[in-house]
Amino acid sequence: MRQKHKKRILWWIIGIIIVVVIGGGLSFAANGGQIGKKEITVGTIGPDVQVWQHIAKSKQAKKAGLKIRVKSFTDPVSLNKATASGEIDVNAFQSWSYLQTYNKENKTAQLAALGTTYLEPMGIYSDRYHKLSEIPDGATVAIANNPANTARGLLLLQSAGLIKLKSGFTSTSGTNMIASNPHHLKFKEIDDTTGPRVLKSTDLVLIGNTIALTGHLNVLKDSIYHEKVNQTTKNNINVLATAKKNRNNKTYKKLVTLYHNKQIQAWITKKYQGTKVEVNKPLSYLQK
Repeated sequence: MRQKHKKRILWWIIGIIIVVVIGGGLSFAANGGQIGKKEITVGTIGPDVQVWQHIAKSKQAKKAGLKIRVKSFTDPVSLNKATASGEIDVNAFQSWSYLQTYNKENKTAQLAALGTTYLEPMGIYSDRYHKLSEIPDGATVAIANNPANTARGLLLLQSAGLIKLKSGFTSTSGTNMIASNPHHLKFKEIDDTTGPRVLKSTDLVLIGNTIALTGHLNVLKDSIYHEKVNQTTKNNINVLATAKKNRNNKTYKKLVTLYHNKQIQAWITKKYQGTKVEVNKPLSYLQK
């Protein structure tokens, strides 16, 4: 009986040890550890799908111990909601201003930025004029019909010296916030995606780089003026985002470092002809 009692105690001890080890391992993995190499699901849109598929297959990701699955979306709102709910771990598609606007409109499904990635410059394009000084008074400007890109386009026109905006201008303001329009520019609202197609029928067209690329346009070479990386464009810098509760997840933050790897950046630069301008800055840069 004593021998059986001893064996029973021994098996209890072994059982407890197994539970503690497994439980601790699961806890470690859940908090960004390498137990089981938890797969990170990255949701993204458009050209960035190819970027993250390349990163997922890269030797740099393997070296960092990251297993990445890429999921493609077409609707940015759905992607943000999937991220907030945990269906997607991290998303890679949106600008800082887009993230801020989303959070204002979705109080119970908040997101947080993990780090910066790039600026895709918006450009002023024209088939009729080759430089700003050639633009005549009364020229028609095609501008996006959604608030975020309308405001971005107006800020670009101001940066180019073509208009001046009122002091209360925000990231969702429209043409009613123009304080001065010395060239008497006329504005024509268009769907973002049609930008390259209206070049032949409009004096000037404001086009974001993602759409420009689909129209075989290189913002650095084909636009007559484009955004630069500075404080005036910080709201347009793209970020990696996750559910707010995961903002300090160390494993997710490794994706930011991985994105800025020199070999990864060399591939992105070649693939997109330098139009995804790398921005490797702390989040405090965006929050100033």
